[in-house]
Amino acid sequence: MHLQYDFLTDPTPAEIRQIMDLYRMADWWDAGDDAHQDLIRRIVSGSHCFLTARNGDLLVGMGRAISDGINDAYLQDIMVMPNLRHQGVGTQIVEKMVKRLRQDGLRWIGLIAGSQSHPFYRRLGFEEMPFSTPMLWKERTSP
Repeated sequence: MHLQYDFLTDPTPAEIRQIMDLYRMADWWDAGDDAHQDLIRRIVSGSHCFLTARNGDLLVGMGRAISDGINDAYLQDIMVMPNLRHQGVGTQIVEKMVKRLRQDGLRWIGLIAGSQSHPFYRRLGFEEMPFSTPMLWKERTSP
C-alpha cells in the first residue's frame, strides 16, 4: 500500500468527518461532540502543523503539533487506524512532523507518551524528561 502524507490547513467537510472518526477510534472524541464539527476546523487551523496519512481519499492516520512558533513545539494527537499499526505509518507521521518543525526553526520538541507508546517514541529519538511529570488542569467541582 502506498500512503500519501500531506500537511492540512483547511479541511473539507469529508476530512473533518474522517478526523472525527480517528479521534473517536482513539476514544478522544465522544459521539455527542459531532455537533461541534467547527472545533475540528479550528484545531487544524490553530495547530502549527497538522499532518494526515491517506490511502486514496481515506484518512488512515494523523498527527499535529502546537508551538510558540519560535523555539518550542509539542506533538499531539498522533494516531493510526488499528489495522495499519506496526506498518511504519506512525513512524512516518512523527518523522515528517519532526522534520517540518526543525525546518521551521523549532529546537525543543516534546510530547506526552501514552502508557503503551514509550518504546515507539524512544525508537524515534524521544527520551523521558528527568524530574518531570505531565500534569493536566482539572476544574474543581464545588461540594
